[in-house]
Amino acid sequence: MTGPYRVRDNLAVAEYFQDTDRPWLRCVLEEYARFVHRPRRELRRRWSEPLPVPCPPTKRRLVIAYLDRLGRDRTRSPFPPRRIREAVFLARSAQTGPRHVALETAAGTLGLAPDAALAFLFADLPEERAVGPLPSDLTPISLIPLANLEVVQYLLRRTVRLTLSVDSQSRTLIRAARARGLICTVHKTAPFEPAILSLSGPLAVIRHSTIYGRALAGLARYLPECGRYRMQARCLIDGLLLTYELRAGEADFPGVEPRRFDSRLEERFHKDFLRLAPDWDILREPEPVQAGSRLLFPDFLLRHRYDPERQWWLEIVGFWTPRYLEKKLAGLRQAGLRRMILCVDADRACSEEELPRGAELVRFR
Repeated sequence: MTGPYRVRDNLAVAEYFQDTDRPWLRCVLEEYARFVHRPRRELRRRWSEPLPVPCPPTKRRLVIAYLDRLGRDRTRSPFPPRRIREAVFLARSAQTGPRHVALETAAGTLGLAPDAALAFLFADLPEERAVGPLPSDLTPISLIPLANLEVVQYLLRRTVRLTLSVDSQSRTLIRAARARGLICTVHKTAPFEPAILSLSGPLAVIRHSTIYGRALAGLARYLPECGRYRMQARCLIDGLLLTYELRAGEADFPGVEPRRFDSRLEERFHKDFLRLAPDWDILREPEPVQAGSRLLFPDFLLRHRYDPERQWWLEIVGFWTPRYLEKKLAGLRQAGLRRMILCVDADRACSEEELPRGAELVRFR
């Protein structure tokens, strides 16, 4: 087992971070701070050694990987290392003497001491770049919810299928899923029943699985905004097909502030439509449309200002498979919606198959 979980009765039980982890988290932050502005290889060597405070190995690996991504490494050189290498190469090719003579000649042309030129010769390589500082407000307390988010996202990136039951504020989550172009259907059997979101996982798509996995993992940041929820996922982890469950309140992790537009694409469409169709109004996020037991959430409602009967719903589809589009089109027919425009991103196909035959879709890139 390499991830932040343990197996129990075919369940992946996540190992969330708690207050009891604060002592060793503080130690990790202090060790990281000691190596800021030093070569990355020195910090990696330090991480291969034990810490003075006991800590769970899987949690430690996850936190270190997160901090490594959070701190942006920098090149420790007053000159681009590539320029230093070029000067050394030219000096070496122009003479047959010892290598240190070529280094001294190259350093002189750049106005550097030979030792400095040697130290910065490969400073742009990943292991030689200087470790970047972490955010100044990062503390063991603030790191706990961020680390818990990493735990959830670790498991979601290994998902085959995901189901979410949301009692309230489901619109926030649905918007987030739609903004990421996730393959998602929504069911609601009665007005006061929870909304059920069914999403394909990255291991269920053939193409773009890595990008899709990151998009699905990003959905976890919106769960705290949903009030009561229950998530159940089928995950393929270390060769095992396991079930992972998460309920509201089980783990503390940060949320996000909702935005007016979920993507630049939607914002650009809104702006262009207002400019190109002055007699039409465009409504962002109209009321969901019931299609049997499913709910459809169009992105926009287009309505003619002087003839309100002329109106169209419009949805911008993100990642897709032919089967997903066929089910969506069948739902539209079941709901009797003939005035629905589906705009399909041609570059976000998650399989090698073509679009369904006879589908009335607008393809774009």
